[in-house]
Amino acid sequence: MNLSKFFIDRPIFAGVLSLLIFLGGLVAVRGLPISEYPDVVPPSIVVRAQYPGANPQVIAETVATPLEEAINGVENMMYMKSVASSDGVLQLNVTFKPGTDPDRAQVEVQNRVSRALPR
Repeated sequence: MNLSKFFIDRPIFAGVLSLLIFLGGLVAVRGLPISEYPDVVPPSIVVRAQYPGANPQVIAETVATPLEEAINGVENMMYMKSVASSDGVLQLNVTFKPGTDPDRAQVEVQNRVSRALPR
């Protein structure tokens, strides 16, 4: 017997089955975990440092290396990337795992940067 013929011959059964599937979908939707603001992008902290008149190689050796060594190992850190420009500016991006509290991560990075300043 053809499936479509079965439902054509029994329209009340088809309507009740459709209604049950619809109600089952409504019940299932209520159980789905939906968040208003999901964590799509991992949080990141940007550290900027200036060394006027220095070329990128000098910045990498004297500024970036001590900062990277100090910041490395911060809790929940995934990776970091540094870029030194020819106008004496270093930008260090520290990326954290999704779900990490950005305020706490900023405080931890700021504490590590403060420890690296005397060097």
